Amino acid sequence: MADVVELGKITCPSGQLVLTDGGYLSLWSGDRRPEDVPARPGPAADMEIVGPDASAAARSFGRQPGTRLYDVPAHGVEEITDAFAKHSKKAGLDAGLQTMPYQVPHRERVRHAITSGDHSFLNFGVPVISVGGISTSSAFRVTATAGDWGWTQIRIVLSTASTAQTRELGDLRVDHARLVIGDADALSSWVHEDSIDGLVDVVFWGRDEAQLAVELDAPRLTDPGDVGYGWVDLPFQDALDRARDLESRRRSSRQVMFNFDFRPHSHHWQVMAKVRADEHEAGTISVGGADIMMAMTSVGDGEFPVQLELDAAGTPTAIVVVIDTGA
Repeated sequence: MADVVELGKITCPSGQLVLTDGGYLSLWSGDRRPEDVPARPGPAADMEIVGPDASAAARSFGRQPGTRLYDVPAHGVEEITDAFAKHSKKAGLDAGLQTMPYQVPHRERVRHAITSGDHSFLNFGVPVISVGGISTSSAFRVTATAGDWGWTQIRIVLSTASTAQTRELGDLRVDHARLVIGDADALSSWVHEDSIDGLVDVVFWGRDEAQLAVELDAPRLTDPGDVGYGWVDLPFQDALDRARDLESRRRSSRQVMFNFDFRPHSHHWQVMAKVRADEHEAGTISVGGADIMMAMTSVGDGEFPVQLELDAAGTPTAIVVVIDTGA
């Protein structure tokens, strides 16, 4: 029998849960409009397919899940409008594509996806899975099942009831080797890169880390899960100066090889410290009144199918991220 381990527990006070690539939370706007997020790639528009045949046209057009097209680059709006008009005419469908008056905040996208039954939407091209109907009064175990090369699945256990049916929610694309499981409301309070307390850690590691540490008089890191050398709890400007020096050394010399991180005391780096220290590479922190989990996939990047299990009454019993499809 495969080994099942508990990664931790999450809570979902809003009753709506989000799963997405943990690194791309830098683009998450929460209740704000996406254009207000500094890390956004560039000007974009949100568009909506309307008309009597909107659903059929959306399915056959196949650009994004559902009838909304999010984060269409501004320079591509005319082209995609044209392509959709030609597609609808050829298919004999009564539907049009129109630009929405504003870009839709990610919290609103979650609500719309759940209400419409699409469950999946894109955040600047990155799939986000959203699930509603979650109990607001419980903490839920998140487990992982071990396989030959890593986890075969990560499972959010929502109920002890028997599963009567399984629904495919879409693929979760992970480009940063880790996924986040978080309450939709709480993610509006997520701080990805800015330091919450004004302090920053600067860490370096690699082939020539010991040589560099002597040159810079840098202490070895002692926190569980950390490797290499560096400085912790630095004021922002001091940390920035050290990071610039490291970058300059790395660019100017091919003889000294190392990598480094600039780690503001943000929610992202706080939970990643727990991930690094955990034997199963998962960590949970409290943000916005909910416990949110970050977990490494164990196999790096990839596209992972997500399934929703339901009982006979249609109540969710588990959300399963399939890591190893057996292919």
